[in-house]
Amino acid sequence: MGMLTVRNLDDAVKAKLRIQAAEHGWAMEEEVRRILTRATLGTPGTEEPLGSRIHARFKSLGGVDVPGRSLPRTPPKF
Repeated sequence: MGMLTVRNLDDAVKAKLRIQAAEHGWAMEEEVRRILTRATLGTPGTEEPLGSRIHARFKSLGGVDVPGRSLPRTPPKF
């Protein structure tokens, strides 16, 4: 396992991390590990695909009509 030192971290950020860790019931170091893991590797299977999230966002507004596609025109002959 690697080690990482973060210098010049704003005091407000550190305080917020400490509170967030306490709310989750683990050490601040574990909170930072989990945040970095989620930010870089994500949490597979928990996030909906982008298209589904966009659809859900606009569903309450009546959705979005997407015009059908037509075949491309035939290219000109020179």
